[in-house]
Amino acid sequence: MNWNQLTAKEQIDEIKASSSDQPSLIFKHSTRCSVSAMAENRLERSWNADEIPTLDIYHLDLIQHRDVSDYIAHTFDVPHESPQVLIISDGKCIYHNSHMGIAYHEIKRVFDSLVTA
Repeated sequence: MNWNQLTAKEQIDEIKASSSDQPSLIFKHSTRCSVSAMAENRLERSWNADEIPTLDIYHLDLIQHRDVSDYIAHTFDVPHESPQVLIISDGKCIYHNSHMGIAYHEIKRVFDSLVTA
């Protein structure tokens, strides 16, 4: 996966604005959590960029950037969880899941529904 690193709140505003043209995925990762490491690994092993070519993907180390994680929760009105995945489209969080609910096939299902809508 070619992660774009999230390190600043301003990037969230940019993601929100650009999501009207192209959806984005945000993966919130805790470097101190084994479940987070497992979810990240499962996602990376399953990822197929050919199946989801127009989804911008972002990675947030929430230990280093907790302020950005809090801003995500506030901006998209989702509870903070870790690990957590969010899909942003048209300025809104249209899907989020956490822990072992993070699965490539679910992300692809949501992406496919956006493409056919």
